[in-house]
Amino acid sequence: MPTNLRTWLAIIALSGVLLPATACNAFRVLFPARSYDATPPSLPDDGSKAGVSILLFTKTNGFRHHEAIEAGVPFFQELAKQRGWSIFHTENGAVHTPELLDRFDAVVWFQTSGDTLDESQKAALRGWIERGGGFVGVHGAGGDPSYEWEWYVEDLIGAQFVGHIMDPQFQEARVVVEDRTHPATADLPETFQHTEEWYSFAASPRERGVRVLLSIDESSYEQEIGWLGLFTSNRLTMGDHPVVWSHCPGKGRALYSALGHQPAAYQVPEHRALLEGAIAWAAGLHGNECSESLAPVAR
Repeated sequence: MPTNLRTWLAIIALSGVLLPATACNAFRVLFPARSYDATPPSLPDDGSKAGVSILLFTKTNGFRHHEAIEAGVPFFQELAKQRGWSIFHTENGAVHTPELLDRFDAVVWFQTSGDTLDESQKAALRGWIERGGGFVGVHGAGGDPSYEWEWYVEDLIGAQFVGHIMDPQFQEARVVVEDRTHPATADLPETFQHTEEWYSFAASPRERGVRVLLSIDESSYEQEIGWLGLFTSNRLTMGDHPVVWSHCPGKGRALYSALGHQPAAYQVPEHRALLEGAIAWAAGLHGNECSESLAPVAR
């Protein structure tokens, strides 16, 4: 049995003894739902589409970050109100049509998981982004152990998640702000401490040409995946370990942040500033130019 699968099964089994709700959620990682929406939601009248319009999408067919979604959605709504943006929140994947997407300036996939769109909806989102749309993915949106939609993980997110720390699951670590000229990071200090469920990826996306915005100092936390001390592994050690990056799919803009698992993260000033800047950039408020494109995936 592959190590990854063995570890996940052990986590599920032990969770079933200690935390039944957690076990049910972890079960969805290995056996995600296959639920697709056919009827689009009704959007409010956009008038003349004055100002910035944001689509906030939180559908989960895999692991669901319940508490983060409950804390994060009000944060995004509050942010939109403060900035004078309109925001539409839905878990209905059928909102991804060419006509409806054209009503938005940026799409935020917040804690999404599993395969959430049918083929026509996938084509609509890809086409909208590559023609110039803006995308922001947050934490769980890039945290599936595998993907059915290759373009999403390889060309939109840009890196394959392989696991996160579990020993302990949440640790404070030193975050390095590598690029303070990007609108998403312009208001951040050079470094800051942040408590997170730190994700690791199969390879650093820097190798493919992304613009690395934040990276994690691996010497500042324990890079082990374990459960009650039963499992340890060094496979989470990346060496070069970006956690927030941006790039340009076609004529569009895409930013992914691995931060944001815990509800408390949406009260952290640095995290709030990062997300505000990320959405503003994705929506084109700082211009539409974007030059960092991904190199092909090495085969």
